[in-house]
Amino acid sequence: MDYFPVFLDLKKRRCLLVGGGDVATRKGRLLVKAGAILRVVAPQISTELRELVQQCQGEMHLREYHGSDVDDCVLAIAATDIDSLNQVISQDAKAKYIPVNVVDSPALCTYITPAIIDRSPLVIAISSGGESPVLARLIRAKLETLIPSSYGKLAQFASRWRERIKHRFADTDQRRRFWEKILQGPAAELVFNGQDAQADTLLSDAIHQEDDSLTRGEVYLVGGGPGDPELLTLRALRLMQQADVVLYDRLVSDGVMELVRRDAERIYVGKRRSEHAMEQENINQLLVDLALQGKRVLRLKGGDPFIFGRGGEEIELLAQHHIPFQVVPGITAASGCAAYAGIPLTHRDYAQSVRFVTGHLQDDSTNLQWPELAEPGQTLVFYMGLVGLAEICAALIAHGRAPDTPVALVEKGTTRDQRVLIADLATMAQTVADNNVHGPTLLIIGEVVKLHASLQWFSPAQNPVDSD
Repeated sequence: MDYFPVFLDLKKRRCLLVGGGDVATRKGRLLVKAGAILRVVAPQISTELRELVQQCQGEMHLREYHGSDVDDCVLAIAATDIDSLNQVISQDAKAKYIPVNVVDSPALCTYITPAIIDRSPLVIAISSGGESPVLARLIRAKLETLIPSSYGKLAQFASRWRERIKHRFADTDQRRRFWEKILQGPAAELVFNGQDAQADTLLSDAIHQEDDSLTRGEVYLVGGGPGDPELLTLRALRLMQQADVVLYDRLVSDGVMELVRRDAERIYVGKRRSEHAMEQENINQLLVDLALQGKRVLRLKGGDPFIFGRGGEEIELLAQHHIPFQVVPGITAASGCAAYAGIPLTHRDYAQSVRFVTGHLQDDSTNLQWPELAEPGQTLVFYMGLVGLAEICAALIAHGRAPDTPVALVEKGTTRDQRVLIADLATMAQTVADNNVHGPTLLIIGEVVKLHASLQWFSPAQNPVDSD
């Protein structure tokens, strides 16, 4: 972290602003909005900046800068286009231990001004450390669309009740859960709609109710997608941020794990083929045990939990113990890896259907319905097919699929380490042997693979290896 973020209380405090043009005016707006008293120094000062000085009952000096101008100020901003003057202002402020910002000159600053999302009293600041202010503003624009202006009202609502909630729930975990329930429930909707009185009544009733949902555990079965954290759903991200403990496996990427609540307990449960950190039956029971302890348990899986993720087995036991659970779908590896490899799974010229197939069964065999799988006009997607790759290719050829049927193997799909190997049924096993492939991988078989050459350049992550 290059800068330590802080929020300053500038109410009724004098701040120096040197400069009178458009940039200085923009800085003046922010300072006055924060309650500061302006001392503006410049030979020429814009009309709006003059009005801002009058509004805050500040000072305006139509002259060149003097070293004494920094006296009695708690903050200084240099917004001139004269480099030598900016350097002097910076030196004077530093000599008197006054925080100083020189616009577009990070080297002369002791602090930098971020891009701001103002939902007062909720304020969000975004900074690039002075390296790319435009990028910070672009990120602010994205967040502006996600955070309604009414969130400021919600923060004020929470502030009014903070002390009463603190006295009602001495336990910090119960208090956090109560607030999470309130701030995402009907009371929040009432505040958003301007119905504060009704929201107060609802919250008052909730405080005096004996609500076992605050102490009762639950389980979130969440699909973490194929690897790229930007493919997570909004609901998945919300639950990842409120879980007390997370059980995760090998297919969950580091980028996705970074988005889990930082103080959540983390339990690694595997799984690598034939090398499980914890047997599936033990995982199922652990979910039950943790929920019965009142924990909010996140079972985070790569891809989608209901597509070869054994999610159905896990929730069966939860249902038997009447433990509440939520299932959040994720983008399965077939969709994510194919898209990032530039391979559409269906195409009216090549494939009118797609099949998802597991590459190995519970007994480690590949005893599948080969005659059906060998039918033309369909795309086959094999999960966990790396170990049985040679057997899969040979079986498809033996049952009538052409040896030159295109095949793609996607390694570590949707991540920065993604690699795509292109061959056919006759040569893919040797191609993999020649390229030192490691899981996780996904196998795509069918005519749609031909489109990879023309569509791959659209892919966010791409490192193709062609057998030709």
